[in-house]
Amino acid sequence: MIFDCLAIGADHRGYWLKQAIIKHFRAVGCGVEDFGTDNDCVSVDYPDYAKRVVHHVLNTRDCFGILVCYSGIGMNIAANRYKGIRSVWCAGEESMELSREQNDANLISFGARFTTPELAIRCADIFVNTEFSDERHLARINKIDEL
Repeated sequence: MIFDCLAIGADHRGYWLKQAIIKHFRAVGCGVEDFGTDNDCVSVDYPDYAKRVVHHVLNTRDCFGILVCYSGIGMNIAANRYKGIRSVWCAGEESMELSREQNDANLISFGARFTTPELAIRCADIFVNTEFSDERHLARINKIDEL
């Protein structure tokens, strides 16, 4: 794997999918930092959990992030508010590979409403194992940080 750290967070609607993803990565020996929430019984605000994961990704070398909420959209929007974060909403396996190869994405968001645990795990595995392809995309990525 091309990372040293995996930071993950979810709101109450994404809790069960977050737990499945954590179980998978810990079973294969990956270090996972869980930033909550700790249950699906208490309603929480997804931007709070996005912020926790984003700060960890930005301050930890070779760290990827995973966020989960009901649609995945709110988490993705919240994460992309931070300079240095390139978060993508999971649209399937090919999108995960392209997001890493061409955009050097460092965070994925999943919608628990749209994503089975099996699909999330396959997509997350592709994401964390795909390297950024080459420098020709770097100028475009740098332009994003200039916005």
